[in-house]
Amino acid sequence: MKELSLNDRPREKLLQHGARALGDNELVALVLGNGTRGCNALAVANELLATRGGLHGLVRAGCEDLARVTGIGQARAAQIVAALELGRRTLGRAPRARLPIMAPREAAAFLMPTYGACDTEQFGVLLLDSKHRVMRTAVLAIGSLNTAGVEPREVFREATRGGAAAIVIFHNHPSGDPSPSPDDEELTRRMVAAGALMGIDVVDHIILGDVRYCSFKEAGRI
Repeated sequence: MKELSLNDRPREKLLQHGARALGDNELVALVLGNGTRGCNALAVANELLATRGGLHGLVRAGCEDLARVTGIGQARAAQIVAALELGRRTLGRAPRARLPIMAPREAAAFLMPTYGACDTEQFGVLLLDSKHRVMRTAVLAIGSLNTAGVEPREVFREATRGGAAAIVIFHNHPSGDPSPSPDDEELTRRMVAAGALMGIDVVDHIILGDVRYCSFKEAGRI
């Protein structure tokens, strides 16, 4: 690929313009990764597509069929078949429905199995969409935490990156006692204030013990 300008190299083109900007041969070249001696990955991809009659023929081919093409071999044939199978599976499986979080106990029930019994303190954020359905969770700090030192910018950077409309902040107490400290209360105030400025609702702050939890919303502190 070195003979191509940077803007025409498939990897750089994808990073700059997105996968939709690439042709079929460029996408196949990226899956291949490298070419062979005297033949770059793009040339191998062109040969492969020509031999199989384009993408539709490629989808119907097995590893043995692909391995017969010069420059492919068993390992690269397996890479191509695996990539095509991943694409096929996205079409055949409906995305899992997002879990709605409508009450503090539901947020606690979602978080408790993963974070409640941890012997190490963890602070994180539960990202919610506009209907308060779970998008994902992200742990932002691990270790001996001082929640007074947790910065809102870290939390809301993660929230904006994930496209969240609302969040639940959480952390665990390895002691098993979820009672909030003065630092926990101050952190909650700072997060709620920052959320108001950012336009991202801080729905709750949940502290997880071993089998118990404390919700600032349930306690009327949010």
